[in-house]
Amino acid sequence: MANHLGREGSLQISATTVGELRNYAFAHSFDTVEDTTLGDTYRTRKATLGTWNLNADLFWDEVNNGQIAITVGQTVTVALYPEGTAASSRYYTGSGVVTKFDISAAFDGMVEGSISVEGASVLQSLTV
Repeated sequence: MANHLGREGSLQISATTVGELRNYAFAHSFDTVEDTTLGDTYRTRKATLGTWNLNADLFWDEVNNGQIAITVGQTVTVALYPEGTAASSRYYTGSGVVTKFDISAAFDGMVEGSISVEGASVLQSLTV
């Protein structure tokens, strides 16, 4: 069984790597409806609508092309590589709408950014 270090991961927005990435949280889920009938001894369900979203934190870099490609309200192609981009690595990709790009700073810290993307298409799980 393989496991991976978080530092191996990579995020691309519209085919450009987002630099200075610190962390990410990715979620993929489906809504369900119950279709239990008389005589069933357990509740049964059917999947209906799928959704996915991505949140990421980074150190702000005004010249990084990946960060420049992040525009709130724009539809982008997201590619998340949790185990890196080496041959045979699994990754997740789909189109989504950028819903947030916040920039913050403290006097004793770095300038940081936070982005959110809401899925707007089927999420694909592929191999490099």
